[in-house]
Amino acid sequence: METPREIDPTERAHLLDEAGYTPPIHRYAPSPELTDVVRRYWMPVWSLPDGTSSVQRVLQYPVCLVVVSDDYALLVGPTSGLSTQQLSGSGWALGTMLQPAAGIAILGEPVGNLTDRAVPLSGSGLGDTALEERIREAVDDRPDDPDRRALAVTAVEESLARLLPVDEEGLLVNAVVEYVEGDPEVHRVGQVCDKFAITERTLQRLTARRIGLSPKWLIQRRRLHEAAERLAGTERPDLARVAADLGYADQAHFGRDFRSVTGLTPGEFAAQPH
Repeated sequence: METPREIDPTERAHLLDEAGYTPPIHRYAPSPELTDVVRRYWMPVWSLPDGTSSVQRVLQYPVCLVVVSDDYALLVGPTSGLSTQQLSGSGWALGTMLQPAAGIAILGEPVGNLTDRAVPLSGSGLGDTALEERIREAVDDRPDDPDRRALAVTAVEESLARLLPVDEEGLLVNAVVEYVEGDPEVHRVGQVCDKFAITERTLQRLTARRIGLSPKWLIQRRRLHEAAERLAGTERPDLARVAADLGYADQAHFGRDFRSVTGLTPGEFAAQPH
């Protein structure tokens, strides 16, 4: 495996906390041979004053996550709503954002069984504790050391190599999700069916089995990611214009969708520190 390459993507899925705080997050690209299995790695490192905490909010992607810290190791399923994580004290966690194809290979059953849930990593297809131990040994008590972080990512890469090669259905679901997330003109499930020459029923079965979510959810989540990015800008947004640009029939529909997932109206979210 290559030495992990640190990247700094704009992460529009990360909504921060109500005060606009985020800990430093180190992100890494997967090795080229693992791009069908892994999207990226990320590692937040935090140290908060005694008696304080921060609730980080994320609009997760339609994928499973492998998360290992100094005191837990989890396989996390796709989150249909808003994902939150409370931070306090000092700590770190190494996260692996898998590709849609990888969840079923690690879980050993349809990903729908893990939607909105998490299970110990020891009970998954990466089940031996050697990976957890290698990550913790690599990080030790020096999560701020870039060489230590790189060693931890390399340990994950070597473990995930066993998932290759990805099967044809896995490559298809990767392509479907990439298409929906990457093309802002996709507003209807029928467009996805036309693109991949499959029926809506086939598409529904594919997404239920491989990502545990519906095709309609994929489109809504892409819209909410775009919305969060627009609303977090430095200038106060025109909410009607944002709704129209995202393909909503009206501003009210946009507002209901946004609030149902984030708990905030678009106006309330835009007014928060970013």
